[in-house]
Amino acid sequence: MRYLFPTATSADVRDRTVAVLPVGSFEQHGAFLPLATDTVIAVTIATAVAEAHPVLLLPPVTVSCSHEHAAWPGTVSISASTLYAVVRDIAESLRHSGIRKLLIVNGHGGNYVLGNVVQEASVRGERMALFPTELDWLAARAAAGVETGPDVDMHAGELETSLLLHAHPDLVPADYATHDERADDRNHFLTFGLGAYTESGVVGMPSLATAEKGEAALANLMESAAAALAALDR
Repeated sequence: MRYLFPTATSADVRDRTVAVLPVGSFEQHGAFLPLATDTVIAVTIATAVAEAHPVLLLPPVTVSCSHEHAAWPGTVSISASTLYAVVRDIAESLRHSGIRKLLIVNGHGGNYVLGNVVQEASVRGERMALFPTELDWLAARAAAGVETGPDVDMHAGELETSLLLHAHPDLVPADYATHDERADDRNHFLTFGLGAYTESGVVGMPSLATAEKGEAALANLMESAAAALAALDR
């Protein structure tokens, strides 16, 4: 999977009515996956959407709300209010240029504020959607045969590793299967952060990951993306 870095000219996108904004993060993913994993996944999904649909692919937002990972070096965060403002400003700028529909492709589960951005935009009569939803991810897991559910497979586990093995295998080291760690009980996760529950930073079973699962998950997400884009036209 290649990343279609935005190289279009104004003339190329004159007829575009929808923009796609990947939002990732820069945070620890254990000792074996890159800090930019969530951004890579968001860009992978957004690029696949842009390859299949006539949309304007935007550069990614690469730093977001990763405060739960602050226990590990390399993690960088911005506040929820800053992320909110950045996405709002991008949407407003797009509207000034005639693009009034925005699909936000979120690669990081901790970006809760993006849901508020979309909900508030809808009340104002703007057209914005957040993708993938929790249901989209569940459908992708089922279609791919991912063996662990989202409670077990929370971070740097089976699904994320599978997506990278399929789309960017050069980013996954040969020893990825040795980094399993379970931390199923995370009841006070928001209070204490992930460092209270996992020593390595991993919560999941990357040993179960395969490129085939990643390919199937991405294919299923593209079916869901088509429905999300159609919703923007209602």
